[in-house]
Amino acid sequence: MPRMSEPLALSLGQKFELERMTRMIDSTGDPQSLRGLAKQLLQAWHTQKAATEWIMRQQLGTPSQFGGLARSAAVPSRESSSQPNVNGSMDVL
Repeated sequence: MPRMSEPLALSLGQKFELERMTRMIDSTGDPQSLRGLAKQLLQAWHTQKAATEWIMRQQLGTPSQFGGLARSAAVPSRESSSQPNVNGSMDVL
């Protein structure tokens, strides 16, 4: 497990995926497609952020900063079998 003082580093697979996505964005000239891709990336970013906060709360045992409302909106309950998607995968156009 990495220590908190170590900088985050992308895995080789993540670097390849980043390069693939960058090339796809660069090759797309259609504004409609770019808007759709931007929305997907925004959704993925916020989903990752929510998953990271959920994991941190689980490990630290701290309540959500916004109380139950944010918890019910962004984090699955412990009874739920679904878990946040934290593997970085996403559907692309």
